[in-house]
Amino acid sequence: MQWPDVYFTTQLPESGQVILNCTHNPFLVLLAYVVACAAGFATLGITERIGHTEKSTSQRIWRWVGAGCLAGGIWAMHFISMLAFQAPIEIHYQLPITLVSLLFALTASWLAMQTLSHAHLSVWQYLRAAVWIGLGIATMHYVGMAAMRSTATAYYDPMLLALSIVIAIGASLAALLISRHLSEGSGVVNQLLKYTASLVLGAGIVSMHFTGMAALNLVLPEGSLQSLPNDNNHLQLGVTVAVMMLLIIGSSISAAMADKKLQHKEGDLRRVNALLSQLDQARLSLQQVAHYDALTNLINRRGFNQLFAEKLIEKTNEGGMLAVMFLDIDHFKRINDSLGHDAGDLMLKVLAGHIKSSVRSHEDVVARFGGDEFCILIGLHDPEEARHMAQRIMLKMKEPIELAGRSMVMTTSIGISLFPQDGKTCEELLKNADLALYQSKGNGRNGLHFFSQHLKARATLELQVEEELRHALRNDDGLLLFYPPIYDLKTGHVTKLEALIRWQHPVHGLLAPDRFIAIAEANGLIAELDNWVLRQACEDLGELSRQGCEELKIAVNCSPLNLTREDLAIEIEQALRICGVAPQRLELEVTENALMGNLTDTLALLRQIRALGVSLSIDDFGTGYSSLAYLKRLPLNTLKIDRSFIQDIPRATQDMEIVQAIIAMAHTLHLQVVTEGVETFEQYDFLERQGCDFVQGYLLSRPVPLAELRPVLNEINQRKHACPVSPLILARGTFPLASKDLFPKTPAPHAGASVVQPIR
Repeated sequence: MQWPDVYFTTQLPESGQVILNCTHNPFLVLLAYVVACAAGFATLGITERIGHTEKSTSQRIWRWVGAGCLAGGIWAMHFISMLAFQAPIEIHYQLPITLVSLLFALTASWLAMQTLSHAHLSVWQYLRAAVWIGLGIATMHYVGMAAMRSTATAYYDPMLLALSIVIAIGASLAALLISRHLSEGSGVVNQLLKYTASLVLGAGIVSMHFTGMAALNLVLPEGSLQSLPNDNNHLQLGVTVAVMMLLIIGSSISAAMADKKLQHKEGDLRRVNALLSQLDQARLSLQQVAHYDALTNLINRRGFNQLFAEKLIEKTNEGGMLAVMFLDIDHFKRINDSLGHDAGDLMLKVLAGHIKSSVRSHEDVVARFGGDEFCILIGLHDPEEARHMAQRIMLKMKEPIELAGRSMVMTTSIGISLFPQDGKTCEELLKNADLALYQSKGNGRNGLHFFSQHLKARATLELQVEEELRHALRNDDGLLLFYPPIYDLKTGHVTKLEALIRWQHPVHGLLAPDRFIAIAEANGLIAELDNWVLRQACEDLGELSRQGCEELKIAVNCSPLNLTREDLAIEIEQALRICGVAPQRLELEVTENALMGNLTDTLALLRQIRALGVSLSIDDFGTGYSSLAYLKRLPLNTLKIDRSFIQDIPRATQDMEIVQAIIAMAHTLHLQVVTEGVETFEQYDFLERQGCDFVQGYLLSRPVPLAELRPVLNEINQRKHACPVSPLILARGTFPLASKDLFPKTPAPHAGASVVQPIR
């Protein structure tokens, strides 16, 4: 390999030499430009691919692929451009030097790809890299030109040569900056910019080459023979090289696009996997929320029902017994009302821990159904196991709990149903356990009860009574008012009546109020029932006025639940106005316990009622608080002594003393006294001697409907003073109204309030 003589001069020799004029094949020049543009496009695409590849191995492979495409493209462009060079002398190229030029192109291209692999570089770093890359490309070009062999001597213009190097550096800098900019974008606009940048880069590379060619001048010595060029097919060789290089570049671009799609699919797959993982976590979280109680970490009703169904299937197939235990914390509402809901939540956590520690950890299921209600599902061999566990829980519950600086002791009521004897389905067993719990609370709380068919029969009957009572109220069908007379001991006449409700049941006959009042209170019917009694009593007052009894008053009982309604005074005023009855003829009877429930609000309501002109009476005095401090604050007119203090007179000396004291106290407070339950003349005589104002009871008459009231009033009012009760009335009244006990006594409502008979 022999290097040619190269001269750098701005002026050529003038004597004894021939300067050759050289040309270029336009087609091969265009083909070289296309190859340069293709190489630039591939380089930009592969650089973008490197920026989006996460694996270091893939990045290294793509850097070498990019370096190969760029080096091959530049070298092929140079080679094709040299083939396009046409001179009037024979020119050939030395292969070793040509291959050396390829090494310089590869080195420059590898340096370019290494520079583009860094995420962030300063402008100075880009400029420094562009200088080295440009020098590499220029070296490749001039080494390639040094492979030319001919009889002519090569002279280079230093200015154009330097310009070609500057163009190479500028094209390299442009390529680096454009590639970095394009790697940060995407979309159609980014793709169009890439095409434009490829054309610019191709033009820069080609410009560098032909600027270098313009710096070349071939000079023949004077007198030397000019050898004619060989008839070699440079065009065919150039096309072949171009096609091969374009195929290589196209394959690289296709591989980059395929890898990009594959990476997108991998990315999509990772995102799908991540989404599936998030969905699994969300499902677990939702399952936790859906099946577990957030406060106590026990399972909730939904989770309990699911486990319950699985246990039932297991026990049905394999045999065995289950117990469902319903727990309700006694008087838990007091904790929330007095200490706040935060303290109540803390108490529930402690109680849940007590329950959890009282059961078998792996075999039994403890759930919180909401509020202060818990449910336990246990497998057992004998019903007594359920009793022992319930007793263990009740004992654990009585352990003192330190809360808000206080030592609290809570109790619980428990209802138990058993599988299979008490039911075969979740709903049936839960319902029966709830009925047993209802029985426990009705019997004073802090106890346990097993379900029995009697409870179910009573619950069914109560439901039927509730439905029939709703129908009776809605259609005003079957409800009646009976009136026992209230005798004025001062005037010797009946001056008052008490409105007592009865229900003419289509199947069970005439029902006393204790058979349906508690059901009405427990199911939200008591306000409607009280309002019906009030309106009917006012209508009956109007009828009595038309019969000549304008002075008679009627006392109407008021339910404790009704005293919490602000609309009560308005309803009373409306009923009086519609029926045209004077307010002074209506008396409202309330019980002691009802008055003490919320004394502040009750006082305000009672004063509104008194402002209407309606009288107020405290009923069943002596069976409740009997507090003089409260009694003197109430705007009352009348005090009614409960029959429990009368029934043993004159045999019970203590009862006589209590009644005497109550009468004296009431008169001191300027209250009139009515004594109910008077059934004997001895009782009547005692009350008359003690100065009682009114008496009421079967001694006078049993309660009668409005249609039968006038003859009874006439007979009582026409009595002699010495014998206040005529033989006819006595015959009617000495025996209480007989009625079969069609319904078992209804327990107190679930809330725990005692049953009071406000309407009788």
